[in-house]
Amino acid sequence: MTTAPTPQSAPIATPTEDALPRRYANFATLGEALDYAATGVRGLNFHDARGTLVRPYGFAELRDDALTTARRLIAAGVAPEDRIALVAETSAEFAALFFGVVYAGAWPVPLPLPTSFGGRDSYIDQLRVQLGSCDPRMLIYPPELADMAKAAAEACGVEGTDWASFAEQPAPDVALPEATSDQIAYLQYSSGSTRFPHGVAITHEALLNNLAAHSHGMAIGPTDRCVSWLPWYHDMGLVGCFLSPVANQVSTDYLKTEDFARRPLAWLDLISRNQGTTLSYSPTFGYDICARRMSSQTKASDRFDLSRWRVAGNGADMIRPDVMQKFVDAFADAGFQASAFLPSYGLAEATLAVSLMPPGEGIRVELVEETELSGADRDGNRPQRFRAIVNCGKPVRDMTVEIREEDGTPLPERAIGKVWCKGPSVMVGYFRDPAATEACMADGWLDTGDMGYMSDGYIYIVGRAKDMIIVNGKNHWPQDIEWAVEQLPGFKAGDIAAFAITTPGGEETPAVLVQCRSSDEAERGRLRDAIRERVRSVTGMNCVIELIPPRTLPRTSSGKLSRAKARNLYLAGEIKPYDIAA
Repeated sequence: MTTAPTPQSAPIATPTEDALPRRYANFATLGEALDYAATGVRGLNFHDARGTLVRPYGFAELRDDALTTARRLIAAGVAPEDRIALVAETSAEFAALFFGVVYAGAWPVPLPLPTSFGGRDSYIDQLRVQLGSCDPRMLIYPPELADMAKAAAEACGVEGTDWASFAEQPAPDVALPEATSDQIAYLQYSSGSTRFPHGVAITHEALLNNLAAHSHGMAIGPTDRCVSWLPWYHDMGLVGCFLSPVANQVSTDYLKTEDFARRPLAWLDLISRNQGTTLSYSPTFGYDICARRMSSQTKASDRFDLSRWRVAGNGADMIRPDVMQKFVDAFADAGFQASAFLPSYGLAEATLAVSLMPPGEGIRVELVEETELSGADRDGNRPQRFRAIVNCGKPVRDMTVEIREEDGTPLPERAIGKVWCKGPSVMVGYFRDPAATEACMADGWLDTGDMGYMSDGYIYIVGRAKDMIIVNGKNHWPQDIEWAVEQLPGFKAGDIAAFAITTPGGEETPAVLVQCRSSDEAERGRLRDAIRERVRSVTGMNCVIELIPPRTLPRTSSGKLSRAKARNLYLAGEIKPYDIAA
């Protein structure tokens, strides 16, 4: 594996444009895709926390390093279909290891980096559980994580080594196995899989079909360049912003996720410096953070030029039109156009993309009356309330979407039900978990676990079926409760988790955990009363309101709120609310 260049002169990023004819992921295997990309001049570019380029990494160099890595793996005893767990730091080292595992015929398994919450023991436990699930031949990790990663590997009886030490092992010239399109390319763990992990098995054919579908859907052109801070252990970062640029030959500029968290506006600086047209994705919270960081006294145009941002993708969590409008308000004077927003919908079990908004259509919203969302008749005593549902686009090429009743009966247009999808990019199944696979797949169809409806060929996602709170026969989305609390002064997205609990009397009721920064007990009491009244005014329900310390609510590896884990920790007494006098 090559080392970073010495700082004798400023490094030069890989070009945006290339004379190499673009192929839209029409390859039999992922290795073949890199072989082709390596004949051009594009590549990956790694930047520091301030957005300064520190490592250009052309596809040709990536291929050379990956082939050397493959020979090194085979010399170490790795055989086809072995799993090689890789801690997925956004770096040239991980990129070469990932493709090296692929060239060796084994299956790379990206695992998360530690987050800013949870601590050492929590991270070791997460790695340990995922290692136990994928049963890898070895775990390879960044040297700076040796203490925690080695402890997890030892606990599972797995060989562990840091990638600097691994790079010193011999790499004799050996024949590499020939891959076929129906073989597994990699295992992907969903971001929330901590206690009961599900390793999604994706074939080369499924991966490349999805990469071709979303590249056609976004109409990738010769001047497009990708900019990303998304983590490579999450499907949107791994598939959409690492593997897709290789298979579709797109130069890409990266910030590490932790650097984005500290300096989010560095993301927009990178986009501003791009002289081509930009493709860049983020969950809603990324746009929210940037809009919040902009001072109302500062003109965005003094620092940014976002006029060439052609595709501002949005996915991975519920898309909130109010947040997206705030982003437009904050950055319109820097040239950002609302029509650049490209809502999408997908999940790891479908490789990535299920639907995409056609470029240029922006965010389109429908107002849906709450009784339609709850599946109940309005009683006539309460005023009509509406919720804004975002259009997530049309199914990508080769993907079919159906909305179904609980018993599997297809539903007509504009009827809300469970979202099912079918296509060549749907997973083979969960690794060594036939029961979980059978629970969500039937005749090639995948039950996504999401609720939505179709209208004129577009799909609208209204929430997760498993998150639904059912009280007195009516369905309530936890997002509605959380958004209601966010409207109160002093609270923001991510401070609130709503879920259902069962009272001692056997009734289901919503519980709302709210992170509170006030140290004054009387103020906490006033806040709790205000939250209770706010939730009642929006939902008509009386909820259990618990104020908890800041940074208490658990997150998935991609930074999203984990309601299921919050509920489990609360019921187990591991989340301890403040004591507030009645």
